[in-house]
Amino acid sequence: MQVYGDTMKKTPVYKWVKRFSEGTESVTDKERSGRPSTSRTEKHIAKVRQNVHENHWLTVRSIAEQVNIDRQTVRKILTEDLDMRKVCSNMVPRELTEEQKQRRDTICQGLLDGQNDILGRVITGDVTWVYQYGPEMKRQSAQ
Repeated sequence: MQVYGDTMKKTPVYKWVKRFSEGTESVTDKERSGRPSTSRTEKHIAKVRQNVHENHWLTVRSIAEQVNIDRQTVRKILTEDLDMRKVCSNMVPRELTEEQKQRRDTICQGLLDGQNDILGRVITGDVTWVYQYGPEMKRQSAQ
């Protein structure tokens, strides 16, 4: 045991040997019929979306209480179904909506149209280095 580190128990090893001797070549588990999710429905996704859009400061716990589903399901709805992520404890969309993209485009186009006014007032310059500059001493500045 010390030579190989963590090892499997005998029972799963015997099961795998039996599977491989029967001709199984896959090491992944077969699909199982599980209990269908009853809380991650379109109705609940719509409620979570509405709550987040109304108040983006809500916590996962408060959304779960309002929609009456568990917190892990709310987390999955926010991240997987609504494609949101947590930023400074706010759930925000990962990508801009079409409306936000259009607004940014309009603002940028307005800036480009009026660029003569803005660019005419910009002052540029080069960095100047002053060598052998010594600040005055207190006595020198008093003279």
